[in-house]
Amino acid sequence: MTASKTEPSWQDIASAVQATRDKSFEQVHPEVPVLPEALPSRVVDIPRQHLSQSEVEITESSAEVLVASLAAGKLTATAVANAFLRRAIIAQKLTNCIYELLPDRALARAKELDDFFAQHGKPTGPLHGLPISVKAHIGISGKDNSAGFVGWVGRTSPDDANIVKILLEAGAVVYARTTEPQGLMALETCSNITGNTLNPHNTALSSGGSSGGESALQALHGSPLGIGSDIGGSIRSPAANCGLYGLKPTAGRLPIIGVSAYVMGDSSLHQIPWRENEPLIYQNERKKLTIGVMWDDGVVKPAPPVARALRETVDRLKMVDNIEVIEWKPYQQKEALEILTRLYAPDGGKAFAENLKLSGEPYLPLLQWTLRDAPGIEELSLHGVWDWTMKREVFRYSYLQEMDVILCPAYPTPAPLLDTSRYWGYTSVWNLLNYPAIVFPVTRVDVEKDAKDLTYTPRNEFDSWCHTHYDPKKQKDAPVSLQLVAKKFEDEKVVQALKEIKEQIGLPFIDCLK
Repeated sequence: MTASKTEPSWQDIASAVQATRDKSFEQVHPEVPVLPEALPSRVVDIPRQHLSQSEVEITESSAEVLVASLAAGKLTATAVANAFLRRAIIAQKLTNCIYELLPDRALARAKELDDFFAQHGKPTGPLHGLPISVKAHIGISGKDNSAGFVGWVGRTSPDDANIVKILLEAGAVVYARTTEPQGLMALETCSNITGNTLNPHNTALSSGGSSGGESALQALHGSPLGIGSDIGGSIRSPAANCGLYGLKPTAGRLPIIGVSAYVMGDSSLHQIPWRENEPLIYQNERKKLTIGVMWDDGVVKPAPPVARALRETVDRLKMVDNIEVIEWKPYQQKEALEILTRLYAPDGGKAFAENLKLSGEPYLPLLQWTLRDAPGIEELSLHGVWDWTMKREVFRYSYLQEMDVILCPAYPTPAPLLDTSRYWGYTSVWNLLNYPAIVFPVTRVDVEKDAKDLTYTPRNEFDSWCHTHYDPKKQKDAPVSLQLVAKKFEDEKVVQALKEIKEQIGLPFIDCLK
């Protein structure tokens, strides 16, 4: 007789993933110093205390500066990769943002680039030597790709995702894989595989999700550029929470082949190059950039710091001659949320639950609410899917605007306390419409200016939840960000518009990364 093989518990599987991550750190030299046990809640400054001056200068340089220095031969790709690998380890120790490092691959790639530069005296491409981090569900050849499920651990990517290949062809160095939430379906980064990823500005707060590993790493200057994904706010929520810039493009502008998720939609790619030389902002012979301001989506009222950031931004915009500011009223926001709820989980959350059963891992509280207990979650029949999909198309057709871009909140509050990010409305409506949107930092929470309105009567369950969980003292130091939105396929316009706004009014008003 032979003993039956015992399947590992979900805890054992998660521990093995963490051990693989920790082992990847051991390949980085010199070893990163042990950090103090007692740390402040704001840890943004900590990495500077444990790196050399040259490493600090490298890692705190912008992507543009790094690319120029590498192209000029002032920096080697190897030195840059080593600096970011070391800073990423410190970022992990502070916020739990790394799924796995790729030191062997990164340093081998960096050596190839350095050898090429030494031989030819020129860079290999526009991103020569630039380190790039990627969210863990973006495929890396031969690497585990769990998409946030313990039961998916062990599924490996047969090849690099297409978007990674494009970056490599441009000369980039992929060196870090970042954390993601359970099943990728949360505006926080929490999973049974890696635990919670924290906000470097205040570790009691969420770094956002589902690309929150990216935001925490970048807020600590552990990555100059990162790739995430966004079906409801998963790039914009982390960027907003951590005071970063985050772009959600129109679906189909970037490839998703090789990116894993438990539900994947149409993977077609529109053959549209980046149109940087076209005058996309000023059309129809109009001389002004027209900005529609959405102060409130009519469902959840923005908290005082978000309302203040929007008000201060608009006040400055109104003083600019070539910008016209108009009011923009939200359109059928409640109906939009009903459509989103049905189409995010048209099976009533069954597929999500089945993937949890693969390992026996439990629902995390935020995911339990989002995909099982939230109002409106139901299993649709085939005809029900057709019906709600048609409602989505009608909504898209009806949502017409007469402005260049819309300015609005990215979330009702600054970075929320852990396990409280329940409202997707300010970001997900733009996914429903398939509009490009970009989040940008404006200011910080000010305990005195942003006092809670204790007389406010919430409008509904979502409004009550967000109002109850806003606390300026607990959310101290949190960045406050806003969002700019353009029409479908006007990705270039929303980027150009933000560039113009930044130049005209001096955004951010307070450096949100210092």
